[in-house]
Amino acid sequence: MILADKIVDLRKKNGWSQEELAEQLGVSRQAVSKWESAQSVPDMGRVVQMSELFGVTTDYLLKDQMEIEERTGEETADGLALRTVGMEEANAFLQVKGENAGKIALGVMLCILSPVCLVLLGGAQSVGLIGLSEAQAAGLGLMVLILMVGAAVALFITCSLHENRFEYLEKEPIDTLYGVDGMARERREQFRATHAAQLTIGVVLCVISAVPIFLATMFFGEGENFAQVLSVAAVLVLVAVGVLLIVRTSILWGAFEQLLEEGDYTREAKAKARKMGPFSSIYWGLVTAGYLAVSFMTNAWERTWIIWPVAAVAFAAIYGIYAALQRKDG
Repeated sequence: MILADKIVDLRKKNGWSQEELAEQLGVSRQAVSKWESAQSVPDMGRVVQMSELFGVTTDYLLKDQMEIEERTGEETADGLALRTVGMEEANAFLQVKGENAGKIALGVMLCILSPVCLVLLGGAQSVGLIGLSEAQAAGLGLMVLILMVGAAVALFITCSLHENRFEYLEKEPIDTLYGVDGMARERREQFRATHAAQLTIGVVLCVISAVPIFLATMFFGEGENFAQVLSVAAVLVLVAVGVLLIVRTSILWGAFEQLLEEGDYTREAKAKARKMGPFSSIYWGLVTAGYLAVSFMTNAWERTWIIWPVAAVAFAAIYGIYAALQRKDG
């Protein structure tokens, strides 16, 4: 297989068009087209770029006799070939994660804040502060809720599509080329103080989120009054802001751990995650369905958010039991 055919083969395996490959290499689409049709040959700098981008050696690209089987490289204990990650790929990954972290965190925040309008309108209507019927207040509140959840889902889908090409970093063992490990560690150290601050503030906001309800009860009593309604809205706002900070900083920190294969992304953890993947999808799908069902049936949005931390603790316990059983079997 000649160089031209290898470029075509590797580009298609990665699901990229000529335009997308050209953009990542910093050349024109016409240049890529000429390489693939053997009308011209890329210079050595571009060959090195492509070796890092495709996760292959320069020898594989340049030596016609070397076929795909000869570039499998080192394998892990469970027989999975290591994916090579170069500096360009690592920087592109961190850039996408940086752009998406805020969007995903905003989407989560929108989901938590989505019932606020419903709570406020319902409370204002019940005490006669607005001239809407109960059905009108509920309808308007539900419309806002659905729009906010829809916007959040759009953010989640968009971010997921942007991150598709890097999915292997979360699930497969990798081998970073020279300089990548040092770059990731340096940038993580620069982010460490910010990560600690945002994580701390986020957790504290979630912990103190119940304070507005206590204050409203202390000063206005437990009867039906708008102060109680405002306190419920304040709870959701505090939780939403806290979760926004936690999710954003956790995504950014997790990106460094993926490149370094540390924390939740060690090769052992990835192997366990691959086995737990189907269960995880089913579990969180049921939790989401249960949260929505309970919230709509009870209309107690100010309390049903507790389902999420309880579900997370339960999942961690199940995962811990599974890991212990795996070690025992091993």
